[in-house]
Amino acid sequence: MSRIDFAFGAPHRLRTACEVVRKHYDAGRQVLIYTQDRQKLERFDRLLWSFDPTAFVPHVMVDDPLADQTPVQLTASAPLAAQDASANQPWLINLDLSCPPGYEQFERVLEIVSEHDEDKLAARQRWLQYKTAGHALHAHKLSEA
Repeated sequence: MSRIDFAFGAPHRLRTACEVVRKHYDAGRQVLIYTQDRQKLERFDRLLWSFDPTAFVPHVMVDDPLADQTPVQLTASAPLAAQDASANQPWLINLDLSCPPGYEQFERVLEIVSEHDEDKLAARQRWLQYKTAGHALHAHKLSEA
């Protein structure tokens, strides 16, 4: 079963996701960011380059020739975990309003939830879907700082 972490109370979902991705990149983890919304993915891509003038988070789309050498990847297609069991499995960050297809193949899934009503409602639906499937769920309230 996957461990699913929900971070509630993000002031801005995409900016918070950038900060989370930076922390995971700095910790040496591989991260895969998913949303089927290509416009949102393009906004996130641009934001990763500009959210902090001193941050550097190298990232590419999963179909980029450099994807195998880049620890942070973005996709609008069904996310795929590493096929080699001995390889470091990426953490999946879901920026979509629904559960990512094939999320079960990931050990860790991160959900960032803003204070917007649409986002909270969709997160409740994802929580129920994950819970019904028997995954380990963990809720975290983001601080106001």
